Amino acid sequence: MNKLILSVSLAGAIMVGGCTGMSQTEQGTMSGAVIGAAGGAGIAAIADGDAGVGAAVGAVIGGVAGYMEGKKAEQRQ
Repeated sequence: MNKLILSVSLAGAIMVGGCTGMSQTEQGTMSGAVIGAAGGAGIAAIADGDAGVGAAVGAVIGGVAGYMEGKKAEQRQ
């Protein structure tokens, strides 16, 4: 379980570091998905659920939320 959380966190750090050439919508989607995956895996692990399923659900929800926020930020500019 701890290996999964560490792996997701490390993958997230690497992915966020590669966001320099992306639009705000793309950055928001990527960041939201990574944060959502980490949060979903953590919550599932705490609740004695399947961390993989929690990560997948969290990534989808976080990605959608990040996309919407990134789109709003682009429209404000």
